[in-house]
Amino acid sequence: MKDDVLLPYTGADALNDALMLAGVDCVFLNSGTDYPPIIESWAKYEAGGKKTPRIIISPHEYAGMSAAQGYAQITGKAQAMFVHVDVGTQNLGGAIHNAYRCRTPVFVLAGLSPYTMEGELPGGRNAHIQFLQNVADQGSIVREYTKLNYEYRTAKNIQQMTHRALQIAHSEPMGPVYMMATREVLEEDSMDVSTDLRLWKPVSPAGLDDESVSVLTRALADAKKPLIITSYSGRNTECPPALVKLAETLAIPVIEADPPVNMNFPGDHPMHAGFQARGFIEHADVVLVIDCDMPWMPVLTGPKAKCRVFYIDIDPIKEDIPLWYIKSERFMRADSYTALGQINNWFMQNPWILNQKLIESRRAKVVEIHKKMRDSWAYKEGGDERTTPEFLTECLRDIIDDDTVILNEAITNGPLISQMLPRNKPGTLFSSGGSSLGWNGGAAVGMKLACPKKDIMALTGDGSYIFSCPTAVHWMAGRYNAPFLTVIYNNQGWNAPKMITRGQHPDGYAAKADNYWTSLAPGAQLDKIAEAAGGAFARTVAAPGELRQALAEARDAVRGGRCAVVNVLLPPV
Repeated sequence: MKDDVLLPYTGADALNDALMLAGVDCVFLNSGTDYPPIIESWAKYEAGGKKTPRIIISPHEYAGMSAAQGYAQITGKAQAMFVHVDVGTQNLGGAIHNAYRCRTPVFVLAGLSPYTMEGELPGGRNAHIQFLQNVADQGSIVREYTKLNYEYRTAKNIQQMTHRALQIAHSEPMGPVYMMATREVLEEDSMDVSTDLRLWKPVSPAGLDDESVSVLTRALADAKKPLIITSYSGRNTECPPALVKLAETLAIPVIEADPPVNMNFPGDHPMHAGFQARGFIEHADVVLVIDCDMPWMPVLTGPKAKCRVFYIDIDPIKEDIPLWYIKSERFMRADSYTALGQINNWFMQNPWILNQKLIESRRAKVVEIHKKMRDSWAYKEGGDERTTPEFLTECLRDIIDDDTVILNEAITNGPLISQMLPRNKPGTLFSSGGSSLGWNGGAAVGMKLACPKKDIMALTGDGSYIFSCPTAVHWMAGRYNAPFLTVIYNNQGWNAPKMITRGQHPDGYAAKADNYWTSLAPGAQLDKIAEAAGGAFARTVAAPGELRQALAEARDAVRGGRCAVVNVLLPPV
């Protein structure tokens, strides 16, 4: 193959090479009329034997963005989502909110309507639709959900700007970046600058200052009823062992604030005290909050007046959430793993400060609390003729092990899953980190692409399943050999708004009429959507006696290389 096959070297080529050099494995693609320069570049590279990222066609942008998020959640590496101008950006919808709130790095590229129209430059407008897609401020659509929102203005520095965008995406607090490019810039002559990636590393993790370490450790050592609350410290898989070490050293109960975004602390560990601060926070005299957006709900509970609260987070005052405050003695901006290392080292170097008699007495009490809590959560066989969420969750224990990766987007049944399916290994539990429902399907595809040998299981409500764009999700999974198991907790409605309305208006008109406009009955054949779109194993189960076999067959189908969806009909909302 002659070298000139790869000439001229365009802005699209420079973008491709920058992504490859930065270690971006996948481009999740939903293209349009803005993509000819990129499509031509990929074809040219294929003809010339040069590498490109793996191109994953994503029939819906929400599914593609969720897949990019899921891939990054399980690997820590940003992936790319390419979308079509303003309308493709809009179709990202809540998926970009999820990535932002979950502090997950994703590189989003959107085309812009060409800025020439009379043939002045290569790539100028040649279709009427490009006039309708020409908006004054396309970036404003997602500006509140991105760390960088910028336009490539010349092909000459596309590589530098791409590495800067990824550097920002990977620097804490991590998150999505949004870059835009016109066809003229992507067609323009560019250059390969042979970037040294050592010069584009993310910001180094920050630790606690010496004074904070001293004040915090002495407060914990003196505490009679200390408490630790976390939600997403486990996104760094080295954090859970460090947190276990601290909890064991001082016999401190640990709460994974519901819903936990990650597996932060082993569920079967005797210091694990559940998922609700309520019942503990009112009695604590020192509380350490690590990586948790909302450790308790102030309208329901909170620490007593004399309780000392310490808050460690990479974003400890939530600058982008206007109404947010926690009364804390110290807000400390630090990487949780680095901070835990400092705290644990301090106690190792100063063991004399610990009152071992007090610690062992507290340990015995926490162990007993943990045991009673776990006993109360254990499923007790009943005689119900209908499948209950509890029975379904108990049956899932038969088909998972400690290595199974669980995606929990079951919403009102999510707490039950946390209780009955304890995760004990880092990196085996994920949620969206945000509030846009539908993350589970695309995220499962992304995680399976990233870790093809892992068993991936998405647990979702029927509403969240519909929101996930299942047609796109299961087409992607089938096309790119990314099989996973979906189990739908199908209560045939939106239970959350019903529960919230009843809580706020217990004797209101809606409660008296038992009408909340939340029913999705009659239910669709949700499993058949996956079968039609991607050839998935599909099964609807209503009778409890059929459930265990259906789940086992579904697991075997996935291990045989085929997606599976088990649609479990629960008592309706």
